[in-house]
Order: sequence, then structure tokens, then C-alpha cells
Amino acid sequence: MALVRTVSKGKRLIIFDLDGTLTESKSGIDGEMSDLLTKLLTEKEVAVISGGAYEQFERQLLERISCPKESLRRLYLFPTCSTSFYRYTTGWAKVYEEALLPEEKNKIFQAFEKALTEASFRLPEKTYGKPIEDRKTQVTYSALGQKAPTEEKRAWDPDNKKRQELKQSLEKYIPEFEIRLGGTTSIDVTRKGIDKAYGISQIGKYLCITRGEMLFIGDALFEGGNDYAVKKTGVECIATTGPECTKGIIRSMLSG
Repeated sequence: MALVRTVSKGKRLIIFDLDGTLTESKSGIDGEMSDLLTKLLTEKEVAVISGGAYEQFERQLLERISCPKESLRRLYLFPTCSTSFYRYTTGWAKVYEEALLPEEKNKIFQAFEKALTEASFRLPEKTYGKPIEDRKTQVTYSALGQKAPTEEKRAWDPDNKKRQELKQSLEKYIPEFEIRLGGTTSIDVTRKGIDKAYGISQIGKYLCITRGEMLFIGDALFEGGNDYAVKKTGVECIATTGPECTKGIIRSMLSG
């Protein structure tokens, strides 16, 4: 991990993905991760960008992190692939939100219905919550539902082939939208050009930080993954295999 310390030394902002990076899918950060992030916030500014809605950030991160309010002012949240931005002043406040129009959402929902009907594989018989979710700025399909057990999610599409097939079908019906694989069972749809590369631009714009001062850590930096777009921005990236790996990366960044 000596290389991690070298890479992070000149960085002002550390950017994390959420699911699969700071937490297991749809789970909260544990006490150790909370402690590490609290320590990191004393040395660096931290941003979290994910396809999840703000409510997920609340459940998975904000309700579980224990750090001084002064440190929270150095933590920046970019839900639904940065189509919204929240920062802490006297409390958590929304800076902007780029909501989809009703007609855009309807078209996306219809495209999902067609793609799922055409699927060559068997869809899950049991789901844990609604598979298709309106996140205001993004529509997300989660094959097993948002509340599915982590192990079931991992087993459903381990090689991403099922979601890649659905993605190709969706591209026929809604080519004007951005379509990405997210998490372990999800597909995220936003307006064209809205991905984590767009998020990097928004971060730079709102926080006045250059890309050379940023370091991104995520678990889906592979081609087709929802972190892959960050690699094309020129921001330095470190791949993680999960929360335990991320903990090791953070420890290596911390001085002393």
C-alpha cells in the first residue's frame, strides 16, 4: 500500500463510490469504516458519488458516521450520479437537483418493460421491494429489489451478462438516455451525458478543485461499470474489491 500513500499525498479531495466500496450493497458503513472516514476528514476533503438516492446516503452513511460537525463541512454528497449535490452547513442542505420530467420517466419505464419481456433469462420470482425505482433524477432497475440480501444479489449476475443483455435492449428503445450498470444487480438510467465523468465536472465546478487534486476509489472501474467513466476524465483512480479493501486503502492514506 506504499503506492497508495504516494499517490494520495498531493491530493486534496478523496472521492469514493458507495455500494461495494464503502459498504456492502445497500448496507450501512460499519464502526471501523466510520472511524477511518472521520480520521480521513481531518486530513482531506471527502466526496461520495453513487447511483443511489439521497435517502440511501442517509441510511448507509450519514446515520452511521460519528464525527464532529466541523468535519462534516468537508464531506460532500453527490447522489444519483451527481444529478444532485448535498453539503453540510448548519445541517445537510441540497445545493441542486436535476429532476427528470414526467414524460422522460414514462419513456424509461416503458423501455424497461419491453427489455424485461425480451430477456433470454428467467427473471427473479421473488423480489424485495419494487424492482424499478423512480429516484427523481434517475430511474433504477434492481433485479431483486433494493432490500434483497447481499448474498442473493451477488449470486444473481456475477459476470454482469444478464444486465449487459438488458442494457443492449434498453439502448434500442431509449438511445437518448445514459444507461449504466450499477451495484451488483442494478441498471441506472439518466439523461445523456450524466455519468460519473459528469460528476467529476460538477465536483470541480462546485468545490473549485482541479482534477489533479482528486483521487477516486471505486469497485466498478472495469469497462461497462458505473465507475469506468471516471477513468476517462484523467482523475487518478484506485480499484477496490470491497469495504475491507477500502479500509486498507484509507489506512495507507492516513499520516502517522
